[in-house]
Amino acid sequence: MNLQDLGWNETLQKVFTKYQQDGFTVGRITLEHKNMYRVMTDNGEYFAEVSGKYRFEAISRENFPAVGDWVILTERINEGKATIHHLLPRFSKFSRKVAGNTTEEQIIATNINTVFIVQSLNQDFNPRRLERYLLMAWESGANPVVVLTKADLCDGIEKYKSSVETVAFGVPVHVVSVVNQTGLEEIMEYFETGKTVALLGSSGAGKSTLTNYLLGEEKQLTQEIHEGDGRGKHTTTYRELISLPNGGLIIDTPGMRELQLWEADSGLSESFKDIEELAKQCQFRNCSHHNEPNCAVKAAVQSGDLDEKRLQSYFKLQRELAYLERKNDKLAQVEEKYK
Repeated sequence: MNLQDLGWNETLQKVFTKYQQDGFTVGRITLEHKNMYRVMTDNGEYFAEVSGKYRFEAISRENFPAVGDWVILTERINEGKATIHHLLPRFSKFSRKVAGNTTEEQIIATNINTVFIVQSLNQDFNPRRLERYLLMAWESGANPVVVLTKADLCDGIEKYKSSVETVAFGVPVHVVSVVNQTGLEEIMEYFETGKTVALLGSSGAGKSTLTNYLLGEEKQLTQEIHEGDGRGKHTTTYRELISLPNGGLIIDTPGMRELQLWEADSGLSESFKDIEELAKQCQFRNCSHHNEPNCAVKAAVQSGDLDEKRLQSYFKLQRELAYLERKNDKLAQVEEKYK
């Protein structure tokens, strides 16, 4: 495989030129596991680790490579290994806060063109979770697409699709079934040579099944969902960049039941365009949409034009972002002192 198939372009080449003159090569991270990486180059595939200097100079988790990243390396061809020295600039990055109470960024995937937000048409379908995914997808710099899977298990497809369209403004929505082979031709259009699509969603949403279909082989393990609540079991256990036989690349990710925001200031406005537009009609510019008079947002809720649950979700995400910003400010102070 050549670098162009992996997504290499002129912008990256301009940055790489100065390293190339010093004898370095370049590759793309296809797998990350603890402190080891699998990287693909023009010369083949290697197991790689960052250099001691790289590790010493890295301030936070964001500075380390993630799946999808382009890195500057020295290759040890006879050993099948490589050393990573530098990280090339990213044009997109999907992140979340690590699970638990620790305030630290976890990078899910980088340099992705399109994010498939995968939700299954069963009991696990959740518009509020979809709002959160959309917000983070907009913030990542990639284009979000909603993929509703397991259409063969659902009778009220239009009801689900309508529910998605009320929260995913301007976002393409595709209903697919791998079992019945329906809706799959539409999503194939997103896979072009050098373009990367990341699959994100809960466990059991059908990401691995979809990946296997696109690959034309049973590469990813799949499992049945729990019968009681329709929730899925973890199948994919790590993030991996995979090349498709017909061109394009796909990143399959483990299911995420806990999706805490990391940063999403611009994404909030993009995801909640309906509320932001209504807010422009409020009497006060700094209206909080709680007890102020002549609030257009509250009026829309009372008239039924805006779902009360959607407004509460908006408030909740605002509070979460404000709290995270305060935590990050303190963290930045500590990092600056350490630096």
